[in-house]
Amino acid sequence: MNNKTAIDFLDRLEDRVLICDGAMGTMLYLKGIFINRCFDELNLSAAHIVREIHKEYIQAGADVIETNTFGANPLKLRTHGFEDKIDDINLAGARLAAEAAGDRTFVAGSIGPLGARVEPWGRIRFDEAIGYFKRQVKPLLEGGVNLFMLETFLDLNEIHAAILAVRDLCDLPIVAQMTLEDDGNSIEGTTPEVFCSTLDEWGADVVGCNCSVGPAVMLESIERMAQVTRKRLSAQPNAGKPRTVENRTLYLSSPEYMATYARFFMQAGVRLVGGCCGTTPEHIKAISSAVRSLQPGRSRVEIIAPVEAKKEIAPIPLAEKSLIGKKIASGEFVISVEIVPPKGCNPEKTISAARYLRENKIDSFNVPDGPRASARMSALLTAALCQSQAGIEAILHYTCRDRNILGIQSDLFGACAIGIRNILAVTGDPPKMGEYPDATAVFDIDSIGLVNVLQNLNRGRDIGGTFFGKPAGFVIGVAANPCAINIEDEVRRFESKVHAGAEFAITQPIFEVEALEKFLKRIQHCRIPVLAGVWPLVSYRNAEFMNNEIPGVVVPRSILERMKSAPTPERALREGVAVAREMIECIRPWVQGLQISAPFGRYELAIELASGLRG
Repeated sequence: MNNKTAIDFLDRLEDRVLICDGAMGTMLYLKGIFINRCFDELNLSAAHIVREIHKEYIQAGADVIETNTFGANPLKLRTHGFEDKIDDINLAGARLAAEAAGDRTFVAGSIGPLGARVEPWGRIRFDEAIGYFKRQVKPLLEGGVNLFMLETFLDLNEIHAAILAVRDLCDLPIVAQMTLEDDGNSIEGTTPEVFCSTLDEWGADVVGCNCSVGPAVMLESIERMAQVTRKRLSAQPNAGKPRTVENRTLYLSSPEYMATYARFFMQAGVRLVGGCCGTTPEHIKAISSAVRSLQPGRSRVEIIAPVEAKKEIAPIPLAEKSLIGKKIASGEFVISVEIVPPKGCNPEKTISAARYLRENKIDSFNVPDGPRASARMSALLTAALCQSQAGIEAILHYTCRDRNILGIQSDLFGACAIGIRNILAVTGDPPKMGEYPDATAVFDIDSIGLVNVLQNLNRGRDIGGTFFGKPAGFVIGVAANPCAINIEDEVRRFESKVHAGAEFAITQPIFEVEALEKFLKRIQHCRIPVLAGVWPLVSYRNAEFMNNEIPGVVVPRSILERMKSAPTPERALREGVAVAREMIECIRPWVQGLQISAPFGRYELAIELASGLRG
């Protein structure tokens, strides 16, 4: 059992630069382990291979080896069916490393991201994330680790949860490392100056970077970090960018190249240097030789606090953001009619429909984004064309399905620039529901995370927390489903959306008045203006479709029977309009507006329902 103390590790970092090991995953792959295996579980089923890799890195000169537990958290293990073995896997990982380390090598408990987004970008609550990380920290502590290596994090909020989890259970040293993009910022766009000073403030003993980029990019980020902290720095770059050679992924940076940059890292103030993906014992041996050939002294640097981390920008008041924002803020009843983007490249009929709505004094039109996972003209472009050419304000439905978080931010910057101010944040229908079931989805974040992105932009900050100047003026809307199967979860998510900054909500089409009434009572403590969805049924088949194939929509048996008993298509249409009018009469006193759908492009039905609602 490795019995070195936390003080030993930190004291050693003061005396000299320590060498960390390389890539456990790369070595497992080179030893014939398929990449579809759960590498963490190999601590139990192939312990001899894991132990052998540890020893190879120690023989190469590593002063610190990491446990084979990077993904051994409850969420990632669950995907492999090993969640019930979380204690055994982490305990074995720590003991294997401690056994190989003996008394001369430090053992770092490796902890990576959960594999699911943490609030504000995802549905995992912050306190839940702390709990998940604690489940990994406890067995690693029992196994005898000397420090914790929190690595490859792209989200500052998530690594904060990991830091708190460690600190709640022990006072061992923490090495906190963010991963980078090619521009030297974190993957979410946070600058090295900001994430370094933040990790410093949160109590990390060593701050640094690992993975994603090669040594050259990482060196530039490390040099920027050295200007804002007195904490010890760490650097573990990939062995260059991966390349595909004969259907194999290879990292082509030579050991000599990595050793050269190890010297540069030392000159920049790094005290813990190693490698990430693609880094083998040969790379570590060369790095070790380079480090031991130099005797770095302690450098003194001027600490420059990042200005952008300190300032705040007042958001634009709701009434000044858009016409819809003004109406919502003043308590006026809002009427919006849905316009579905066209299939194909010709928007003329869609623009004409928007003009028709404006001429009939409709407040706005709303544009669904790839409804039912169908391929249509971009909702953003449809909204922009109709708003500019028809002179009526748009409410843009924006989904998280098709874009990563960087693409989402780029779209929203563009939407703001062209005057799209009203955004309905929705998660989006899975591709398997639509016409292209083999299409892939992204879902970097869900609707709660998207509300947080919008709220950040409204405060002049990008997703990385960097201020960009004049704040965006988005009016933030969210979806609500009063007929959700799991109403407890729906209310909880609604609370989270409101807490994140939602300013209005639009419901699914309402056919059950009682369900809406109950839902509104359940959200009274976090109530924001609600626009109720209204869908005029056009036939019995349409009613059956809505009831059976549209998630969140329930058409009661009594309404189905009314539609079924209509003797002609025209009578069925009039019955559907009558049902919608009855819904409106019942629910109007409870809500602040309506979103009226126009099934099959029948905009005259929406106008008919909207008439007489003023006053």
